[in-house]
Amino acid sequence: MSSTAIVWFRRDLRVHDHPALTAALAEADVVIPVFVFDEALLGGKWPAPNRVWFMRESVAALAGELQARGAGLRVLHGKPADVIPALAAETGAADVFVTRDATPYGRRRDRAVEDALTARSTGFHARTGLYVHEPDALANKDDRPFSVFGGFKRAWDAAPRRALLTAPAAIPGDGRPADPIPDVAPPTADRALMPTPGEPAARARLAAWIGAGDGDPVGDYAANRDRLDLARTSRLSQDLRFGLVSPLEVVARAEGDGDGRRVFVSEVAWREFYAHIMWHHPRVATEAYQPAFRDLPVRDDPAALQAWQEGQTGYPVVDAAMRQLLATGFMHNRARMIAASFLTKHLLLDRHLGEAHFMAHLTDGDLASNNGGWQWTASTGTDPQPYFRVFNPVLQGQRHDPEGDYVRRWVPELRGVATGRIHDPWLMSAAEQAAAGCRIGIDYPAPIVDHAEARARALAVYGEAKANATA
Repeated sequence: MSSTAIVWFRRDLRVHDHPALTAALAEADVVIPVFVFDEALLGGKWPAPNRVWFMRESVAALAGELQARGAGLRVLHGKPADVIPALAAETGAADVFVTRDATPYGRRRDRAVEDALTARSTGFHARTGLYVHEPDALANKDDRPFSVFGGFKRAWDAAPRRALLTAPAAIPGDGRPADPIPDVAPPTADRALMPTPGEPAARARLAAWIGAGDGDPVGDYAANRDRLDLARTSRLSQDLRFGLVSPLEVVARAEGDGDGRRVFVSEVAWREFYAHIMWHHPRVATEAYQPAFRDLPVRDDPAALQAWQEGQTGYPVVDAAMRQLLATGFMHNRARMIAASFLTKHLLLDRHLGEAHFMAHLTDGDLASNNGGWQWTASTGTDPQPYFRVFNPVLQGQRHDPEGDYVRRWVPELRGVATGRIHDPWLMSAAEQAAAGCRIGIDYPAPIVDHAEARARALAVYGEAKANATA
């Protein structure tokens, strides 16, 4: 008598190195792949047309990979706790295999599905696959979660890893063709500026990033990763977000001699550290990790928030970052830190406003990574940037966009400005403004805050909050 298993794809839209798929193939004679278009994915707390479009296209690519191996992808609509048990009943599946999810929503969803399946004696099996090491797999010497990245990274490096798995050559489906993939709203970003969705494109990006010899881009990562004007990052973030590539494979292929490879692998570990924090401290999604700053006073300034969101702050590198986000659904990591620091320190606005804006536009938007990055920059999280360090947007621009190419690409009003004034154009004389074709306050805004004054204000607010917390 043949047995049937369901493989429910979520943030693991690939066939390479897929433990849940491999386990299902080992246990069952018939394997039915399924994807659920859940309203929580399509809208929910973080509605994001760029991310939903990329996900939809990646699901379509997955359907092609599965069909080529003999299995048609089932596409369901509704609450997973309703539709997955119903599919199991319809097909007579004895087991459902998934890749373990670490998000608070994912954990609640999976508990509900498992309870519903258990009630009808159907097995629910969660396998690894989203991380090199699961968020709850590492602990310090006191068997407690880590709160500092250094200790986490040492444990992460030392922990044994599972073996990489090959993609199956064939998948014994039930003979049913793939269901149609529903249409979704178009992205708000320019599709031509977004990465190609799907596992094949992601694997091509991985291969291009981790090459060999003198042309190996990852080898130069340590030296060039903060350069805003150079394409010197992997651009794999959305691929890791949707599991188009396995993080274990990324790390296994990236490891080797040289600072570039070492630093790149460390950045993958940072992603897992933030997942570790979110797993053990889900409260960080709504409050500061650092007790001293949980009641940090914030300003209510809708005009300043709008200027930041639209890239109209008068600080070129900040504005370039925000416009890159709107145009592409992506922002360079250094730019994310600069933009986040400006919102939280210069404007003293609630970091949750910035987190929400990023999640609304980022194709790679991930709750744990986004939250961890914002809390680090706002000095409220684990391993925080000390509160007295306030990024100077002029110096950041000069250091990481020395010729102004990044600014000129995303802020066309400043394309005629000389390199020496590209990051502080308000210092141009009237004659220089005329020569550049850019009148400050007319063609491009004057700074909405003065850096020195904003820095002093931030230090006073943070310092008082810390003093009150320790009094």
